[in-house]
Amino acid sequence: MSELAQSFGDSTSPMVVLDGVSKVFGNGPKAVVAVDNVSLTINRGEIFAIIGYSGAGKSTLVRLINGLETTTSGTLTVGGFEISGKRDSELREARTNIGMIFQQFNLMNSRTVLGNVEFPLKIAGWSKKDRRARALEMLEFVGLADRAGHYPNQLSGGQKQRVGIARALATSPALLLADESTSALDPETTHEVLALLKRVNRELGVTVVVITHEMDVVSSIADRVAVMESGRVVEQGNVYDVFSNPQTDVAKLFVATTVKLAPTGKEAAELRANHKGYLINVEIVEGNQELGKVLSYLGARNVRFNIVGGGIETLQGKAYGTLTLELLGEITSIDAAVAELKTVARVQEVR
Repeated sequence: MSELAQSFGDSTSPMVVLDGVSKVFGNGPKAVVAVDNVSLTINRGEIFAIIGYSGAGKSTLVRLINGLETTTSGTLTVGGFEISGKRDSELREARTNIGMIFQQFNLMNSRTVLGNVEFPLKIAGWSKKDRRARALEMLEFVGLADRAGHYPNQLSGGQKQRVGIARALATSPALLLADESTSALDPETTHEVLALLKRVNRELGVTVVVITHEMDVVSSIADRVAVMESGRVVEQGNVYDVFSNPQTDVAKLFVATTVKLAPTGKEAAELRANHKGYLINVEIVEGNQELGKVLSYLGARNVRFNIVGGGIETLQGKAYGTLTLELLGEITSIDAAVAELKTVARVQEVR
């Protein structure tokens, strides 16, 4: 076993480590900083999402991870093997341990489904018999064994992406990079592809890195997430923690696409116009029994409340969200109730 193969097989080390990694295109005043001093760790066996709007640097970051781009500064290791600063010839073996799937599938229309899945094995020098057997095994795994003789133009978008996944898995990679792999698919097909990526992770033990601009994808599949903006990772952590308590403006924008957050601007003004009581936003997180107790006691404190807005979602089996409450009663009683609520939950006045 080569030193590289041993490093990828070492289950004790992280799968991907970036330490102060930057990528600059061009020189002088026209230089573009695509990735700016990024440090993050992706653990073996997890599904890690990198999310950002167009131009955030996420696709450049994934090209650095698979060695298609070289780092300008910083260190980058994949499977314990240092990618940064290596020549293309030195990266060839490393890339066999990294699978890649794309938004536009990148299938060869002149080859059958079987031929597409066989292709990386042919490049790697596998015998015709062995690569056929392996390709059929992977097509069986993705549910397309009956399409082995078909050509890409005979497949739906979802089927094409499943072929792409089978091809990426053919060399038994330890790491699978999915760059906007569901962006060209309808919602139902997206759900099917994400379910397949979960199987890849759970059943085959492959570490999966998902690059996306869709927070629904993150909430459906990821264990942890990094939020990118202007080439930097501005926030990272457990998906539930980032969703339930986003710290940056860009993270709040992404979270707002999947869960009802506290009302602002026009919506807040409409709530104030339609409800004459005292309006507050109360953060809801899983397991906060004390909040329920305090709310149940409000009546005894001569304060009534109505739920006038908000929403609650479930992520990783745990509830999170925000409720907008209208409090009714004497102002002194309301002030006391709000003070007590603030001892058990994050509370904000609707302004």
